[in-house]
Amino acid sequence: MKKKFGDRLKALFGIKIFNEQFFEDLEDFLIEGDLGAKLAMEISDEMRKLAKSEKPTNQEDLQLMVKRLLSSRIRAYLPELHKDELTVFLILGVNGVGKTTSIAKMAQMYKNQGYEVMLAAADTFRAAAIDQLEVHAQRLGCRLVKQKSGSDPGSVVYDAITSAKARGEHLILVDTAGRMHNKENLLRELSKIDKIVQGRGIDAAHYMKFLVIDSTTGQNGISQADLFNQAVKLDALILSKYDSLAKGGALVQIGEKFAIPIAFVGTGETYADMHPFDKDEFLDSLVGL
Repeated sequence: MKKKFGDRLKALFGIKIFNEQFFEDLEDFLIEGDLGAKLAMEISDEMRKLAKSEKPTNQEDLQLMVKRLLSSRIRAYLPELHKDELTVFLILGVNGVGKTTSIAKMAQMYKNQGYEVMLAAADTFRAAAIDQLEVHAQRLGCRLVKQKSGSDPGSVVYDAITSAKARGEHLILVDTAGRMHNKENLLRELSKIDKIVQGRGIDAAHYMKFLVIDSTTGQNGISQADLFNQAVKLDALILSKYDSLAKGGALVQIGEKFAIPIAFVGTGETYADMHPFDKDEFLDSLVGL
């Protein structure tokens, strides 16, 4: 993103002739950057007004204007954990987005902060998913709750909560099935898990639903956010493959359309490569600052 969209935007801002062509080009650039036609038009229109009232004199003024306009459309989110209360994170996402790896990275991050973390293998549809999570659990030194392939995912979640409460653990990271569901199946499956989590006494303040999105997928990420958010109200996104941020504008669209904030970003291959989302850094990169 930094080299491509941000730099091209910077070059456009170097023109310094704010005629109609400039604003049309800006709109086209924003669409190319995956902000979508509607949002690109809004930003371009708002920039027209700002250019008249604020009379920018250099490239950076214009970049900061765009950053300001995008800033209200994207939010960071950092969940609060308490060691005296069990917290459950339901980790959602379609196959291939890096969901299981993201879970492992989050486990490491919270272990480093002194939390006792358990993994729950509720993607029971793929034996490989259970095996993969087990490998991560062993490497990280986390307990894993699993059942055999084809078991009821809700049953895994029930066992995990019962066991974590008995042992005084602080956080359960639940891996869920990543098949691209139709909405009805997704609703049924997630509402069942929802009921089990709540039925085991986990209140809303200690139960969060995160969707893992591949940062490079652009418009696909928007449709995934829409589908999962309709099925279960999402608390935040986790961005995988963030180091290659090729489709960053789509994240602004998700923030604008669904008001879903971003919690964490996976920035590399190792367990240490998971960090809280930095909104300023993201917007600076997006606009080429």
